Amino acid sequence: MRTLISIGAVISSFIFFMIAHSAVAGEPSVAIGSDAPDFRLVDQNGDWHELDDYRGGWLAIYFYPKDDTPGCTAEACAFRDNIFAFRKIGAKIVGISVDDAASHKAFAEKYGLPFSLLADTNGETASRYGVLSNRSMAKRQTFLIDPSGRIAKHYDRVDADTHSEEVLADLKELQSATAM
Repeated sequence: MRTLISIGAVISSFIFFMIAHSAVAGEPSVAIGSDAPDFRLVDQNGDWHELDDYRGGWLAIYFYPKDDTPGCTAEACAFRDNIFAFRKIGAKIVGISVDDAASHKAFAEKYGLPFSLLADTNGETASRYGVLSNRSMAKRQTFLIDPSGRIAKHYDRVDADTHSEEVLADLKELQSATAM
């Protein structure tokens, strides 16, 4: 009987550990139609940003692993190259990684990035969005947030080279669907 209780306790502890670890590692994902998780993060210029700052307009939040790496640079530069098309449809772009504001500043200046890069140094925001990897980096994923602050689309597989065009096309489609 004592052995069964010990095995039960071990299994219970293991299940608790796995649930807790999943939350920390960013395994759960936010659902389409749910409220976007709030954040308060500093950008590369030392300015603070909150989700409420973007209410009333469309927002693309792209999470990325690390500043100034090949894939992250390709993705950021593609968003940069399409910035006028995003502005034309009234959409904002925000990049988030666990790098600090100084790293973001150097990255933004090096590549002329005309949008905010937010420093999630403790990984809390990435965890809330379900994109924190077990290596304490953000996974390359994007969320489209509608004007009321709800998740309209989630991209869990991203091709850094073509993602900006995909997001732009989907934003246009979502905007026309909500205008009807």
